Amino acid sequence: MVAFENIDSFHFDVVIVGAGGAGLRAALQLSQSSQRVAVVSKVFPTRSHTVAAQGGINAALGNNTEDNWHWHMYDTIKGSDYLGDQDAIEFMCREASEIVRELEHFGVPFSRTDQGKIYQRPFGGQSRNFGESQASRTCAAADRTGHAILQTLYQQNIQAGTTFFNEYFAIDLVKDDPQRIAGMVVMNMQTGEYQLIRAHAVMIATGGACQLFKTNTNAKINTGDGLAMVARAGLPLQDMEFWQFHPTGVANKGMLLSEAARGEGGVLRNAQGEAFMVNYAPHVKDLASRDVVARAIAIEVKEGRGCGPNKDHVLLDLTHLDAEIIKKRLPGIRDLALTFAGLDMCTDPIPVYPTAHYMMGGIPTNFKGQVLTLNEQGESIPVTGLYAVGECACVSVHGANRLGGNSLLDIVVFGRAAAQEIDRVLQNQKPSDFFDQPLDLSRIAARLQKWENQSSNDVKDPTGVIKSDLQAAMQEGCGVFRNAETMQALIAKLEPIEHRIHQAVLSDHSRAFNLDRIEALELENLMTLAYATAHSAVLREESRGAHSRIDFTERNDVDWLKHSLYFIENHQVRYKPVTLTALTVEGFKPKARVY
Repeated sequence: MVAFENIDSFHFDVVIVGAGGAGLRAALQLSQSSQRVAVVSKVFPTRSHTVAAQGGINAALGNNTEDNWHWHMYDTIKGSDYLGDQDAIEFMCREASEIVRELEHFGVPFSRTDQGKIYQRPFGGQSRNFGESQASRTCAAADRTGHAILQTLYQQNIQAGTTFFNEYFAIDLVKDDPQRIAGMVVMNMQTGEYQLIRAHAVMIATGGACQLFKTNTNAKINTGDGLAMVARAGLPLQDMEFWQFHPTGVANKGMLLSEAARGEGGVLRNAQGEAFMVNYAPHVKDLASRDVVARAIAIEVKEGRGCGPNKDHVLLDLTHLDAEIIKKRLPGIRDLALTFAGLDMCTDPIPVYPTAHYMMGGIPTNFKGQVLTLNEQGESIPVTGLYAVGECACVSVHGANRLGGNSLLDIVVFGRAAAQEIDRVLQNQKPSDFFDQPLDLSRIAARLQKWENQSSNDVKDPTGVIKSDLQAAMQEGCGVFRNAETMQALIAKLEPIEHRIHQAVLSDHSRAFNLDRIEALELENLMTLAYATAHSAVLREESRGAHSRIDFTERNDVDWLKHSLYFIENHQVRYKPVTLTALTVEGFKPKARVY
């Protein structure tokens, strides 16, 4: 058994796992409130995946076009295909303008209009007057908005005195009684040593997990570590059937070419040179919601109108735009196309195809960031001491499909809100004997033991080979289009893949920076999410947002206007209702979703 008797132990008021925008915004709020905060990150904070967010952050500032938060709320509800919780969406949209101005005051270098106001560009699914005309709502720092926000929040945290555990890998949550989370075990990636961090409050902010799919926009670190920890602790994961495939990944590679390119006037074309989105979204064309555009591209390719020798992609065309506008407003996207497609979008259309990009589901929370589970009566109740924010959380403001520009808004709005709730709780209740309570680490020790005992006689495949097989299976079984047959076939493949993980080729355990062991732990986390996705998806017999079934092609509000909750034990899936607070307003009622 892995020995935890002499494990190093650290004590904090709050420990946050993940140093992206959500974790850093929460950490800043708490450090400025004089709480002792630790942030655990498996990479240096400014390499967290928020750095890759390109297009911008939504807020109804009205700097470029008339706007108000009611229209933003309407667009978000409609974009979610009516699966978003409307109380949380209202909260986010009302907070948006203030939170953007706060970021500006922190030092985020937003692009400016000629009048000196924050520049806002149009994005898909945005409208004025409840769908009548296009809005420009996405506040941008050129096409490097996430980079600007992350750098700014990190600098503010350094000034505030936040403690960072950089290049530490979070292993599992620990409890001091069956109901209360009391900290976590982490691994120092440089030494391979395990350490214990105890805290009055634990926040999960580990981001998304699109490394689960073969073609994706996500960094290699996005392996769903926080979600898997929560599932192993016996808590549910919500709406895991909903994964967004971004319409414009670099074809056959996956790197993201932001929606900002279409917001600035880019057009999608098929092999005939036709701007085909008019056939799928006559009103807004290329600025339809992401799930609509992704399906349109997939259909064009499937029906033989794809481009290139293999007819396996379409083209993103910006050649009609002034080159200086592209260089000023889309410099990062142009660089990505040059690097990964070898093409200059000022003069050449870029091959694109949908790529796994964002996880709408995650750890169920309320809009105070408190993680929720079900009691014996099937009611949602908060888990003492545990919070989640950002892409790993499911508030749910994104429902079945996220609008571009709402993810950066999500992380800072709910990062701040959760931190305010933690601070309120800890100001009123911080038990003096908290760190004296005994912890049972046997479950974690037993899980880790299999990696310690591995001998060369037991091994078969390297972790990289197994991961590739898992990604390919997920892409085929739960891609842009799904049906019962593909998803049942996926479920049948998962158990043999899981068995191979436990026989993976690992190098010498005593070696510092043992990346094989880290990748095996990450792969185990991805495996948990694969089960959650497949079992949740096969049971949802409708098409809604990013969950598009060819055997159940219509949305079914009578039977399926509800959230799925996946429990790891016996792959159980339960359900809870969507919160529909705005139904007294005619425009917020579920209706046919057209653009």
